[in-house]
Amino acid sequence: MTRSALPRRIQELVRTPSWALIAAFGTYFCTYGYRKPFTAATYQGHFLWGMDYKYLLVIFQTLGYVVSKWAGIKIVSEINPARRIRVLIGLIGFAEGMLLAFALVPKPWNLICLFLNGLPLGIVFGLILGFLEGRRKSEALIGGLCASFIVSDGFSKSVGAQILQMGVTERWMPFVAGIVFLLPLLLFVAMLSRIPPPSKADIDARASRYPMKAHDRKSLFLKFGPGITGIIIIHLLVTLLRSIRADFAPEIWEGLGYPRTPAVFTQSELLVSAGVVIVNGLVIYIMNHKKAFRISLVTCLFGFILILISVWLLPFGMGKFLFMVMVGLGLYLPYVAVHTTIFERLIAITRDRANIGFFMYVVDSVGYTGYVILLLFRNVFPEKTSFLVMFTRACLIAGFVGGGTILFCLIYFTITQKKYGLYSRTLSPG
Repeated sequence: MTRSALPRRIQELVRTPSWALIAAFGTYFCTYGYRKPFTAATYQGHFLWGMDYKYLLVIFQTLGYVVSKWAGIKIVSEINPARRIRVLIGLIGFAEGMLLAFALVPKPWNLICLFLNGLPLGIVFGLILGFLEGRRKSEALIGGLCASFIVSDGFSKSVGAQILQMGVTERWMPFVAGIVFLLPLLLFVAMLSRIPPPSKADIDARASRYPMKAHDRKSLFLKFGPGITGIIIIHLLVTLLRSIRADFAPEIWEGLGYPRTPAVFTQSELLVSAGVVIVNGLVIYIMNHKKAFRISLVTCLFGFILILISVWLLPFGMGKFLFMVMVGLGLYLPYVAVHTTIFERLIAITRDRANIGFFMYVVDSVGYTGYVILLLFRNVFPEKTSFLVMFTRACLIAGFVGGGTILFCLIYFTITQKKYGLYSRTLSPG
């Protein structure tokens, strides 16, 4: 059925931001059902090559994710919008097939299956992002998309934990979880395919978003290299924190002495996502692109300060649940700001031939590479440092380094805007 063949009321609904928000949120929410449920299992008693088996599972899946992020710099930035849906369905289907193989292939060879599972999933976010960028309400839409991976991270673990409680083995649980998410995924992908392209008013306000060739990517990076490098560092730090907190949530909660229950993963992330979406979504009401860009960098700074305060208060009796929520809010504020506003407004300011997918896959590829290195580096030491201790130490380092880097970015882009006389006219929200 073509869009023109849809009933008029549905056609009107399809053109609303709510439709795009629900479609994007739901699609990526369900995608996590093919990536994260396995982390709800502990795989206790399994050791390979002197390393904990779950630790290796996380490393192998993340390695696949890293490879796809580097490949995504080219794939996502160059893809024709008409091909996004077909590629998306194919990628998720392959990921589920690898979860089936994970259950069937004996150890340790099934580690390769989890590597292949992560390989396609790293591209999915960029494909969905392409439907939302370059619009007057892009911050709110992308903020909703980011809320999906905050909430779905906890929800997918809860689903995995529930499936385990039903008697499904740890090897089969990830594949069964993928089946659970299949029908809603197809529904949301169908909604996603109906989202219309940006209107003329959107293009006037935010600039057209084009597929990029190699020379476009090189030119843009050379033009803003130091500033983009600063944002890469910021994103690297919060990616490390987010990944540790997400992949080893059961171990961190246990270290805090909190009861291990499936619901706790979802409850904490619902609160975090609500705060992050509200703060970052409000930026759509700031019409001046330069001002919105600066405010988003300040929001990142506030997030790092919140992380430092949370770690400082923990030994003085801060509630364990509140600690996880505050740290989550602190790390996701800059993480989501990079996704929703910083690159979106930078493109709107410069009017260069660009798309958010290129920027996001540059920072993501470095972020996830850093996470793999961190996982491997931790295993070098014979001391069995708990995940809670490792997490709080990482929070302290990220807080101080991230805060300093943001101050550098604020100074650099202020100077650069004066140098290039960048576009900054204020537009009405329409």
